Amino acid sequence: MDNANQKKRLVEFQLAEPPFRAGDVAIVGAGPGDPGLLTLRALMLIQQADVVLHDRLVSPQVMELVNPSAECLHVGKFSGNHCVPQQDTNALLVQRARQHQRVVRLKGGDPYILGRGGEEAEYLMEHGIDFQVVPGITSASGCASHCGIPLTHRDHAQSVIFVTGHRKADQSLDLDWSALATPNQTRVFYMGLSNAGAITHNLMHHGVPGSCPVALIERGTTDQQRMAVTSLAELPDTAERDQFQPPTLIIVGEVVALAKRLMPSQSKPIRPPMIRAYQGA
Repeated sequence: MDNANQKKRLVEFQLAEPPFRAGDVAIVGAGPGDPGLLTLRALMLIQQADVVLHDRLVSPQVMELVNPSAECLHVGKFSGNHCVPQQDTNALLVQRARQHQRVVRLKGGDPYILGRGGEEAEYLMEHGIDFQVVPGITSASGCASHCGIPLTHRDHAQSVIFVTGHRKADQSLDLDWSALATPNQTRVFYMGLSNAGAITHNLMHHGVPGSCPVALIERGTTDQQRMAVTSLAELPDTAERDQFQPPTLIIVGEVVALAKRLMPSQSKPIRPPMIRAYQGA
């Protein structure tokens, strides 16, 4: 057998091998919504699961790939309304693992990027439950790429920062705004719609020009995707006028100006970007 065939057989074996045992938990990133962006490891796990505890942000197309005999429990959350409190989700993971089930905690995006996966992993460790974590394509990179926005670019942004757009128990946004206002970086706000006004006010107060381009991306990578390109000064009005709803990412930075030229052709039929206040490149 030649080397190429040996490597192919090895990959096939690794993909066919059961990756976790009854009584274990897998914290799995489902990516931003497009099932084609699911990792092979994630696919294997959800097809072997006995029970799947999934978030609201996991797309229906991804859920269709779950083991049809698995029990699916919705434990999603959205601003101001927790379908299942986090402590109850933690307890469910332990309870089902102790019932010798193969448990998948399926989370939109990446579980360790603004996804509470770290809290759940700590709880499992404290209770002696074996677990693994499978990364997913985080919404920032998946949605930005799908909409033609490179999060970094040598001419426009030498760094990117992921920021939570809301705080625990709806506390005010106590962020390091001076650091966020540093030039030549891209800021990606998760779950920031309700604080669009505060984001605009604080960034402009710390020196980011009101003309800085901004993108709002709702349900990115899915067939319900909507995108608007505007300016920082017009961000709150655009979000309200166009009735953006969660989940919506807010991307602030000069790289957003590239979206019109760089949006992949396969993304354009979904819904082209709505160019509002910002009329740059």
